[in-house]
Amino acid sequence: MLTPWEKFMGAFWETIKIVVVALIIIIPMRAYVVQPFFVSGASMEPTFNNGDYLIVDEISYRFREPSRDEVVVFRFPQDPDQFYIKRIIGLPNEMVEIRDGDVYIYNEEHPEGFVADQNFFQKVGFTFGNLNVKLGSEEYFVLGDNRGASSDSRRWGPLKRDLIVGRVWLRALPVSKAEVFSIPQ
Repeated sequence: MLTPWEKFMGAFWETIKIVVVALIIIIPMRAYVVQPFFVSGASMEPTFNNGDYLIVDEISYRFREPSRDEVVVFRFPQDPDQFYIKRIIGLPNEMVEIRDGDVYIYNEEHPEGFVADQNFFQKVGFTFGNLNVKLGSEEYFVLGDNRGASSDSRRWGPLKRDLIVGRVWLRALPVSKAEVFSIPQ
């Protein structure tokens, strides 16, 4: 028969084992696979609101390149300690033109250009600014969905590939809006 002390020590060591195993699983997952992220600000409304809790997939871009229309979290080019969230509009080696409120994409497949699908952004206004940007081989053009309230590639230029942390995979909070985001086709 075990004494109360032996029972306590047995339970204590079982708890330690569970905690150690959990840390062995959680720490690598957090460091290399997924990362939590809170949305701060209105730049991605109505897609994401201030305070939304997102899970960012950090592993996909190790096996493939980011796609147009994916929402990504990245280190802000002018201050890498800050994280931003925006939608990819222009891909490497493309030319992006903003003219009369529309965003045009020029690439090898569409040398005459096409208007970027903008169904996801807030229809209150249009994409402000007039510019032409030629993207390099490791550069992306990103915009917020709420174009009037977004500091994005229109202001600070193309986003370098190595600053991208990952793509938004899951909105966990608020629970009423929980959603898994697929890769755009």
